[in-house]
Parts: sequence; C-alpha cells; structure tokens
Amino acid sequence: MAHTLARILVHVVFSTKDRAPWLQVPVRPGLFAYMAGIVSRLGAEALIINGVADHVHMLLAMPTNLTLADLVRTVKASSSTWIRDGHAHFAWQSGYAAFSVSESNLEKVRHYIQEQEEHHRRSDFKKELISFLTKHNLELRPRVPLRSTLG
Repeated sequence: MAHTLARILVHVVFSTKDRAPWLQVPVRPGLFAYMAGIVSRLGAEALIINGVADHVHMLLAMPTNLTLADLVRTVKASSSTWIRDGHAHFAWQSGYAAFSVSESNLEKVRHYIQEQEEHHRRSDFKKELISFLTKHNLELRPRVPLRSTLG
C-alpha cells in the first residue's frame, strides 16, 4: 500500500489547575475556537471542543505523524498564554486523560461533549473522570512523591 491510512479518534479531558473555575461562559467560545485553531495547525482535526468552568473535553481525529502528548502539550501551553491575557494567574492542571473512540461511538461522544453544561448540573468533574477511567479499565492513582532509597 503506497499511502498510510488511519482514522484515530481520541477523547481528551484536562482541567484547570486545582479545578479552579477560570473558564466562565464569556471566555469559552473564544478559547475553544483558539484551541481548535491550534489543533488544526498541528495537522489534527478538532471534531468538537467544549467544557465547563473547570475542565475541557476535546474530541480529536489524530494524524499519523503527531503524538497525542505533543498535541496536548502544545494546546495547553498556547491556550494558557491566550487565557493569561485576561487572567494573569491562570494555569492548566498537569496531565490529561485520553480515551480511544470507535467510529460507531463517535456521535455519542460528540453529543456527550456538546452537552457538558447539562451533564455537570448532575455530576462533578471528579465523578465524571472516575466513571471514564472505570469504563476504560484505568486506575486513578494519587501521586506518590519519589523518595531516594539510597542511605
């Protein structure tokens, strides 16, 4: 086969530092459009980006020549600079969660992301994330400080 063909769909979730509610309604449309532009410039496709005051969901179609880690790092770094123009102390939480999405579940995930406001009237971010981790057989582990074993 002369060409590389792939359809890699990924649902990415990350939060503001300490889940602070920096992403109020007025800032979201501009922020999400800005993030979609970053994703596009990196060669990926943002199928939908949405979120609430303390976290963001992105549904992405990934290219074959870009790692997810590089994409998320670039989106978070660039968007935090954009947000800091109006909120000097803004920061994203380190890390992210990412889940593969099958083509057959694409519209279900897109709808879920679109309805974030409604969803979070009933459930908080922590419960939502634990639900995703459980569904995808991942375990939430608290960070353990590294300690030297040398005496």
